[in-house]
Parts: sequence; C-alpha cells; structure tokens
Amino acid sequence: MTEQTDARMTEAWRENRTHLVDLAFGMLGDIASAEDAVQEAFVRLARVGPKNIEDVRGWLTVVTSRICLDRIRSAEARREKAYDTVTIESAGSAAAHGQAVDPADRVTLDDEVSLALTVVLQRLKPAERVVFVLHDIFQMPFDVIAETVGRPAATCRQLARRARMKIAAEAAWSNPAVGLVEQRLVTERFIQACSSGDLSALLEVLDPDVWGDVDLGEFHPRTGTAARGRDQVAANLMLYYYGSRSTLVWHPMGGRAAVLAFVDNDLWAVIQLTIADEAVKRVHAVADPQKIEILRTQLSG
Repeated sequence: MTEQTDARMTEAWRENRTHLVDLAFGMLGDIASAEDAVQEAFVRLARVGPKNIEDVRGWLTVVTSRICLDRIRSAEARREKAYDTVTIESAGSAAAHGQAVDPADRVTLDDEVSLALTVVLQRLKPAERVVFVLHDIFQMPFDVIAETVGRPAATCRQLARRARMKIAAEAAWSNPAVGLVEQRLVTERFIQACSSGDLSALLEVLDPDVWGDVDLGEFHPRTGTAARGRDQVAANLMLYYYGSRSTLVWHPMGGRAAVLAFVDNDLWAVIQLTIADEAVKRVHAVADPQKIEILRTQLSG
C-alpha cells in the first residue's frame, strides 16, 4: 500500500466509521457484529483502492449494507436467530399484526422523560429493519436499496411502509420534537466529536444553554448532579467518553434520540439526548448498573 493510499484509507476511516457503525448496528442490533461488518467493508475498500472510487462514503454504505444483509441471511440459515425467512418474498401480502406492547415491558429510567427499553428497531422483522434503516434513516433511494437487497423497489417500499406503521404504533405514546433523520444527523455529529476528542466540534453541536445530568444509581452521591452550559457539559463528556475505549452508536429508543456506549462490546451507559433546532439541548446519561442490565437484556433478547 502506497503512502498516498494509506493516507486516503486513514481519512476514509476517520470520516466514515461512525456513520457506518451506526448503520450496521441499526441493521444487526449487535455492536460486535456491527464493528466486524464495518471492518470488513474497509478491508474491501483497501483491496479496491479509494482512489478508484468517486464516492467513497456512498460505496462504503452500500458495501456495509450488503455485508450486514449477508450476515442476517447467514444467521437465519444457521438458525442462530428466529428470523422470518419469507418477509421479503411476501412483502406484497397483508402485513402480519404485531402483538400489542405490554406496559410491563416498559421501564422508566427518568421521572421526567420515559425512555422505552423496548428498542423499536429490534421489534421489526429483519427485512423491514434493513429497508427502514437504509431509506428512512440513512435516506438511500429505493432503487439503490433494491440493488443492495436484491429485491424490487416496490417490495422495498412496502417493507418500509410496514416498518413505519409498526414504529408509529409503538411510539404513539411519545411525541419527539424532531424526526429520525434530524436525530441521526445531529447525533452522528455528537458521536463523532466525542469519539475523536474534537472539543470544538462538540461545542458546536451543543446548545449554549445545554444542561446535563447523570443517573449512576439511586444511592450514588453523584446521581442527579447537573452541569449547565456547553463548556461544562462538553468537559464532562470528553472526560467519560473520549479515550475510554468506548464505542458510541446512535439508536432511537421510544422515538427519542439515544446513544449507546459500549466498552469491549458490553453496554455500560445510555446517553439520552434532547434535540431541537439542530442542536443538543439536554444530555441525560444513565449508567445505573441495574437499569443498564435490564436494557442489556432487552438488546440481546
């Protein structure tokens, strides 16, 4: 690999890894598998050579999507997960009715804002999740998605429609201030800044009057401690999430923006973001071991 090619690979990794891990995690629901898929995509990029690709981000997005889809199909074939094998083929038929969500399945992490532990995307069937993540969240055109998943564009549209209906039913109790696309764009900037240690970029994505607090457990002395103003909030975020070997991914929970923090593929914190006017207005971090264990179970279930 030449020095110039190595520099291009480094730049591609720095600029696109956060975006791709978010994408892969949304499709696979497992952080280790998501990171492996992204790593494989970059291995393929190195083989092709970034200089030979006009749109590196677009290329990586499509390749990562296909890798994730292959892994879903492979897991299905090995019967590692109870995926519905006919979801894509039967997309034109009537959608199966999802079971009503039992209120007992919800756990309140915060007295002010209810954060549903039932992760909405994980409730979708694999094909619905793939198409919804690619189109509604990452805004890929249906014709590109159709080529990626190997199914007609009309089928992909139907899958996306089913996913929206299920998500709307699940999130009917919640009225988030912004949609999923804006959530993802702002949160991706937030994650990129925290992960790279870019204080200036983090300050830009935080509202000047942002405030944050932390839940470390009912009896922890720092639970409820509030930080006010972007300088103080940014300093706390850098302290805990930069250089801590953590991997941060965006994942909507109950229709609201949240960042999952993993260390060695193990969930250790959830950062709930309140977003408005393309900025983060509030940061609420949950690291209570008991609550995290409940959420960890939900994610792996």
